[in-house]
Amino acid sequence: MNAELQADRASLVDTVRRFAESEIAPNVQAWDDAGEFPRALYARAAGLGLLGLGYPEEWGGTPASYSLKLPAWVALARHGKSGGVLASLFSHNIGLPPVVLHASDAVRREVVPPVLRGEKIAALAITEPGGGSDVAALRTTAQRDGGHYVVNGEKTFITSGMRADWITVAVRTGEGRGAGGVSMLLVPGDAPGISRTRLSKMGWLCSDTATLHFDDVRVPARYLLGEEGTGFRMIMGNFNGERIGLAAGALGFAQACLDEALAWARDRKTFGHALIEHQAVRHKLVDMQMRIASTEAWIEAVSAEGDALEAAGRFNAPEWVAQICMLKNHATQTMQFCADQAVQILGGMGFMRGTVSERIYREVKVMMIGGGAEEIMKELAAKQLGWP
Repeated sequence: MNAELQADRASLVDTVRRFAESEIAPNVQAWDDAGEFPRALYARAAGLGLLGLGYPEEWGGTPASYSLKLPAWVALARHGKSGGVLASLFSHNIGLPPVVLHASDAVRREVVPPVLRGEKIAALAITEPGGGSDVAALRTTAQRDGGHYVVNGEKTFITSGMRADWITVAVRTGEGRGAGGVSMLLVPGDAPGISRTRLSKMGWLCSDTATLHFDDVRVPARYLLGEEGTGFRMIMGNFNGERIGLAAGALGFAQACLDEALAWARDRKTFGHALIEHQAVRHKLVDMQMRIASTEAWIEAVSAEGDALEAAGRFNAPEWVAQICMLKNHATQTMQFCADQAVQILGGMGFMRGTVSERIYREVKVMMIGGGAEEIMKELAAKQLGWP
């Protein structure tokens, strides 16, 4: 890594840390209790350039490599200490890339800059009730009617689903079933015929999550992304960014658990000694650090490889996709292990609302399922490696 990149990373991580420690962490419990965080947080994050990180300058963003972006995401998780905040605050990172890559210039100009300024919220709607990971089997339809598409169906588990101003929706424009009939359509959140149902969750309590209902929703045809029938490939490519982001977040949350457990072990006295003086506790902390170190090294390697492949025009190379799938599993398993060990070290306090480890313990499973469950990741990795 060259000196310029190192300096840029250090500066960005410091900015992110200060933002997370001042704007997010002190408020997380109150926001969890309220079931949402203030919409004004989007504008404050945008003012620091965080929402636009990695997006083209012409649309209001700041181009950035994975080697620059991922450490920022790790720091947001470690110091913000809330997956719920990050999931909704950065939901545009899964909703907006298909627009940037496949919309017309006019639509990009209309949609992208206000989102990156924190004025509008973007979301992605793929999953359907009963559909899960089987994207090719989706049943929400979009039928062409003159200058519009008419959308009918349902989407569920949609992050920012209650607030989203723009929703990138996977629809079926072709006949029958299968990947070939899947398209991507950008739907305005205020379009008549959309209704939203808030969902209650085990974790991510301050992130609004919804089921979306589309009842004869008329969407101007100019909001079709790319061509009809090309949506499945867009979705698969979009998953790569989501999964590597989840891995970075999982690393940050694992570090947050270690931070809390280590501080507790140093301060808490039992049988006349600090907890950290007991060998069993020290070994738990070492086991946590060992998994964190391996995850951090793997993320660095995958980031560097991704940057090199993108420069060579081989962004979705099979070997890199396989690495992302395996990394996502490894990172979330690290998060799971560290959350469990931290709660054990904190003892009764670890079971109490308001501790970082308790919150992250409840958020582990959504990280292991979202963006592709462990089982799907293993199968996809095997296929990308040529192991049928």
